[in-house]
Amino acid sequence: METKGGFYITQIKQLHDRIFERLLLENGMEISGGQGRILFILWQRDYLTISEISEKTSLAKNTVSIVIDGMVNKGFVERKINPQNRRQSIVSLTEYAKSLQVKYEAVSRQMNLLFYEGFSEQEQKQLEQYLARILKTLTESRFINK
Repeated sequence: METKGGFYITQIKQLHDRIFERLLLENGMEISGGQGRILFILWQRDYLTISEISEKTSLAKNTVSIVIDGMVNKGFVERKINPQNRRQSIVSLTEYAKSLQVKYEAVSRQMNLLFYEGFSEQEQKQLEQYLARILKTLTESRFINK
């Protein structure tokens, strides 16, 4: 049996990212997908290491480092040496990034409405359960460095 789930997920992700970035731009926020994921995590809990951000976003550590560099340049975050472990950097939000949270969340709600358009509440829950199972399987696979 030929399955197309992975293909559909890839297409959905590409379209989601393009539409979401466009909505952000229309709302005056120049934030890339990776930057948005990192901001979202830091809005939940500020002052994280690169490793913690990598784990929470599923982005590779080197990718997180590169994205963080761009975010420092844009004034979204600051990077400081961890006083408890001088080999680690601690990433924290700037006041500017904190001020974007309400606007970003409004765009995120707009994207969710579009994403689930035509779905019943039951179908939304069911889809999210299936996606959570796929995510768990992939996260626990031997192909992911832990």
